[in-house]
Amino acid sequence: MTAPKIFRPDLNDPTRPKRGLTEQDLAEKATVYRPDLLDGQTLLITGGGSGMGKAAAFLAVRLGANVAICGRDVEKLERTRDVIAKETGKEIFIQTTTIRDPEAVEELIGSVHDKFGGINTVVNNAGGQFPQDAIDFTRKGWLAVIDTNLNGTWWMMQEAAKRWRTDGKPGNIINIVANVERGMPQAAHTCAARAGVIYLSKTLATEWAPFNIRINCIGPGVIETEGFAMYPEEALARFHQANPMKMRGDAWDVAEAIAYFASPAARFINGDLMILDGGQAQWGVIWPGGMPDYFNEGGAA
Repeated sequence: MTAPKIFRPDLNDPTRPKRGLTEQDLAEKATVYRPDLLDGQTLLITGGGSGMGKAAAFLAVRLGANVAICGRDVEKLERTRDVIAKETGKEIFIQTTTIRDPEAVEELIGSVHDKFGGINTVVNNAGGQFPQDAIDFTRKGWLAVIDTNLNGTWWMMQEAAKRWRTDGKPGNIINIVANVERGMPQAAHTCAARAGVIYLSKTLATEWAPFNIRINCIGPGVIETEGFAMYPEEALARFHQANPMKMRGDAWDVAEAIAYFASPAARFINGDLMILDGGQAQWGVIWPGGMPDYFNEGGAA
């Protein structure tokens, strides 16, 4: 039986961007959605200065939405704001925010409400982790990842929900997590945090349904972004082998999933986890710090 042909980018092609899509790609890349899909909606995207958050901001603007982004790095936020204005002619709102700080989150939600008169969708994309064997985590390193990925997401969810309840308006939360069903070696801290977010989301999808607030998660697999810079080359060389399609996703894959959950097409989806991993959950395990020799005996992939 002849295997079907699947497009796989040449990872050694020197002309190919090694760390994700270019800003021109984000401005011009084809989308399956009509240009006015998100007209009149306001999206707040955390971690919007780079990677998946930046792609989501680009696409949302192109689909007609009002967009606010936040993050800790003002230069990244300003760069994203300026390039979106240059490429699309539309302005977005930016605000530096540390989502670990609940008072800063409250201020952010208030600022976006003041700017646009409300928020329709909150996209919790901000997060951070680093590859390391769990036995070597420092207390500070563990707490930093848990505080950002779990607690920061919670503060955003709760503050947005409180405003929607007060205003008597519906709300929509999209949490960018990961598929942690099989665990995540060398990323135990973010695995714990992301699992917490997934089951927090499922719980609140029921608890907050009386307020007409929907909550869903998106679990990306290997998504090529500038964040790849943190990983050793030996790990990067194997990432595409962790799924049966033997390829990496890109930030546009995630952006279009976010647009779907923000659109009227997803009005009856609540408490769900959409996996975007090329089948990795049924195939392989990522070792972001490089596979230990113990597991690599005999040339295992």
